[in-house]
Amino acid sequence: MNKFEQLKSLIASAEEDAAKFYDKGNKAAGTRLRKHMLDVKELAQEVRKEVSAIKDEE
Repeated sequence: MNKFEQLKSLIASAEEDAAKFYDKGNKAAGTRLRKHMLDVKELAQEVRKEVSAIKDEE
């Protein structure tokens, strides 16, 4: 559950950059947002692996 909480926190931290990029057209915020989304992707993959491992144990 810890990784899932990290994922939620990461998405929340990306929200400010998303608003700056989409609402104000700030290109630097877009670059940071892309980085956040890459981190989300990697962490989501870890969550998927964790869930599969737990399911396989049962």
